[in-house]
Amino acid sequence: MATLWSPICDQLGIEVPIFGFAHDIATVAAISNAGGYGVYGATRRFPDEITQELAQIKALVGARPFGVDLVLPPGMPEHDSREAIEIDIPDEHKAFVQSIIEQYNIPPATQPGMRTRFIRSAEIEAAQIQSVLASPVNMFACGIGAPAAVIEAAKAQGMTTLALIGSPHHVARTIAAGVDIIVAQGYDAGAHTGTIGTYSLVPQIVEAAGEVPVLVAGGVATGKHIAAALAMGAQGVWMGTAWLFSEEHQGHMHPINTQKLIEAGSGDTVITRSESGKTFRQVRSGWSQAWEAEGAPAPLKMPYQDVLVGDLLGAIEEHDIEPLIHSGAGQSVGYFDQVRPVQAIMDQLVTETIETLTQQQTYLR
Repeated sequence: MATLWSPICDQLGIEVPIFGFAHDIATVAAISNAGGYGVYGATRRFPDEITQELAQIKALVGARPFGVDLVLPPGMPEHDSREAIEIDIPDEHKAFVQSIIEQYNIPPATQPGMRTRFIRSAEIEAAQIQSVLASPVNMFACGIGAPAAVIEAAKAQGMTTLALIGSPHHVARTIAAGVDIIVAQGYDAGAHTGTIGTYSLVPQIVEAAGEVPVLVAGGVATGKHIAAALAMGAQGVWMGTAWLFSEEHQGHMHPINTQKLIEAGSGDTVITRSESGKTFRQVRSGWSQAWEAEGAPAPLKMPYQDVLVGDLLGAIEEHDIEPLIHSGAGQSVGYFDQVRPVQAIMDQLVTETIETLTQQQTYLR
């Protein structure tokens, strides 16, 4: 029987060219243990937590490779100072957030939200980077931004480096920074995403990248999508939404979110800046609709929007405010309607990809 393979499998020591991004330790480990490449989203983790959690993943995967992803946007404040940010938040925005609180009768959060545990700043980013560099991780992935100094430092530690980009215009700069692998992330993708559709984006990035391997992200849900990615010249895929439907990830999910994801179709996601200040695809909810409504203020840039809404977002989940609960997800959400183990999801992806590639031979004479 045929097996699924691309050159990147031998380069990185993995069995199948499927990279899985998740914010949950068990899910990341399960992806690597299933033959793929698990990548841990650690942007919202304190430096000491990153150290501990990467060690935990290493213990779960043994010799199998895994990675960590940090968002490193330029232009962040120098220091982790919530007070300095709050001073500059307009009263109009504060009043709007208060109106949401009153409309849904939301009690205060008992602890800071995910986005206000600390403030995105050069100070916290530097500490996070040092934690990663000192950890037994195989890959350093940059979800936003790919500073050349960070790439150089990671490579000096023997790590593979990777960057997500959403435009062909970013290829030359990314390669110049020394990145080993590029992820071409299309408009379909969940969470922070760009404006160019996957099918339009990928061939352009593959051509511009030359010898640098490219992975496809955005709208990848089945083996047919993986086969299409390979046909466009990519060496594999980067998936995130799929793992939200894994059994392993449920400990990281609000049960209301899981049900909303199961019920959502591909047309039920929206791109909004109301989450973090940057474009962010999520399942449509009362939250996104409130910020789209007539008279709503335009969301602030990161990290000001983080500070404005972070505690409220935490309170929404803590107090089960169902209309406002939501999750980042890509348009591939419409392909999933049940929760299964990572291994089952991976097995189906691999089988479907092999079947699809085999069937395509019938188009050649």
